[in-house]
Amino acid sequence: MTSSGRRAILLPKKHLRKEEEQLHQTQSVVKTYESMSLEELEENEDEFGEEDELAMEMYRQKRLAEWKANQLKNRFTEVSEISGQDYVQEVNKAGAGIWVVLHLYKPGIPLCTLINQHLSRLAQKFPQTKFLKSISSTCIPNYPDHNLPTLFIYHEGEMKAQFIGPLLFGGMNLTCDELEWRLSESGAVKTDLEENPRKQIQDQLLRSIRCSEPHRRDEDSDED
Repeated sequence: MTSSGRRAILLPKKHLRKEEEQLHQTQSVVKTYESMSLEELEENEDEFGEEDELAMEMYRQKRLAEWKANQLKNRFTEVSEISGQDYVQEVNKAGAGIWVVLHLYKPGIPLCTLINQHLSRLAQKFPQTKFLKSISSTCIPNYPDHNLPTLFIYHEGEMKAQFIGPLLFGGMNLTCDELEWRLSESGAVKTDLEENPRKQIQDQLLRSIRCSEPHRRDEDSDED
């Protein structure tokens, strides 16, 4: 007896087995949906019964939400050209959480060309970061050529770092990994490099110098 004086209603065992079978079938259908892409769901829509439509729609919406989130995350995959008129909209109003890398350059300057090539590769590697380039004179009137190349790093509209002039980039020996490391130090990208590539080059140079010193000493002793 329950507290209300009524008997508890027990389902027949046969009915319970039917409920368990339906639950098992539903779980099987759910697993089938989870393994399908949006395209596969559309292709196999006619094969599912009416009782499956709700579950199918639920998983279609889930897949669609995941796809939209992935598209939003990977919104940038190339270096876009802007002018001074685009500056505020593209840089200062880039959006919440967005890192912007802006390269001021000029055609005919080899190091600017090299950096544009590196940025094209990095834009594909880091699609969450917005990579932009602009001819210096169209972006900032009377911007001096001796300051080129110039990189401005912004986050949510605020400047976080700037690299001005060829000396900061190390000249034409600048590698894509070195530029990636520079950008990672400012926070613009999340690199998978474990240490500064420039340090590796410096260590190799030091090792080669040390290896050549005994040889030089032997030559000096022979001359004596």
